[in-house]
Amino acid sequence: QVRLVESGGGSVQSGGSLRLSCAASGNTYSKYCMGWFRQAPGKEREAVATIKSDGATIYADSVKGRFTISQDNAKNTLYLQMNSLKPEDTAMYYCAAQYYLPYAYFPAQCANIVQGFGNWGQGTQVIVSS
Repeated sequence: QVRLVESGGGSVQSGGSLRLSCAASGNTYSKYCMGWFRQAPGKEREAVATIKSDGATIYADSVKGRFTISQDNAKNTLYLQMNSLKPEDTAMYYCAAQYYLPYAYFPAQCANIVQGFGNWGQGTQVIVSS
């Protein structure tokens, strides 16, 4: 079992910044993909950014240049620094993780789709007002 707990959401004005955190615990492995997804009311959950255990990152076009995903392996914590926030960034943000056993196939690139991740947090709300 893997437990993911997000924090750091809140309400900010357009142009503001927030930093989300995701603490992972339980049966984690050194090979993984982790990511941030978001879901706005009435919309499907979408990938925001993913990071592989080797540090490779993928960003959605809508957040490139504004958001930065990072990890602190010593703390088993994932971060999402969000700058220049826009009202359209308003959504519930979810942390996700997919761990790979030492001898298992490890993809060259993280799949930035919901189906690529088997572990999810409860989400943290981000509201950006204009």
